[in-house]
Amino acid sequence: MWGKLNQSVLGDNEEGGESLLDEESEGLFNLSATQRMYAFAACFLAGMLCMFLSMIVFAKPIKFAVLFTFGNLLAVGSTAFLFGPARQLRMMFDTVRVFATAIYLGCVVLALICALLIRSKILTIIAIICEICALIWYSLSYIPFARRMVSGLMIRLCDTEL
Repeated sequence: MWGKLNQSVLGDNEEGGESLLDEESEGLFNLSATQRMYAFAACFLAGMLCMFLSMIVFAKPIKFAVLFTFGNLLAVGSTAFLFGPARQLRMMFDTVRVFATAIYLGCVVLALICALLIRSKILTIIAIICEICALIWYSLSYIPFARRMVSGLMIRLCDTEL
C-alpha cells in the first residue's frame, strides 16, 4: 500500500515522471520520500488537532482564534514537506491564486490582530469567519474550475428573481 501511495502521490516510478518531491526540494530538508510523508502527516494532523481543540475553547473567542489560526497555518503549511517551501510559495503566489492567497493571509493577520491586540470578541469571530471563507476560496483554487462552479452556485442560490 505504501508503495502505491509513493507511486501515485510522490511520482516514485521507473518512468521518471515528474515528482512532487523534486530535486529542488530534496536539498533543503534532506529527507527521504517516506520521511516527508510522515512529516506532512504529522504537521497536518497537528494542525487538525489544534483546530479541533479550539472548538473546546469556543466560548473564549480570543483563545479560540489563536488556536484555530495556528492549526490552520500548520495544516496549510504541511504541504511544504511534500513540495518544498520554495515550490509551495511559488504555487501560493501563482497568478491564478495570488489574490486568494493574499486575502487568506490578510484574514489570518486580521484574526490575530482582533484577538491579540484589539481583544474584541465580536471582531475576532467575524475575522475567523472571514478566515474560514478565505481558506475555502484559497483551497478551491487548486481544483480546476471549482471556484467558477461555486460562484455560479452561489449566484443561483442568492438570486431572488424566480
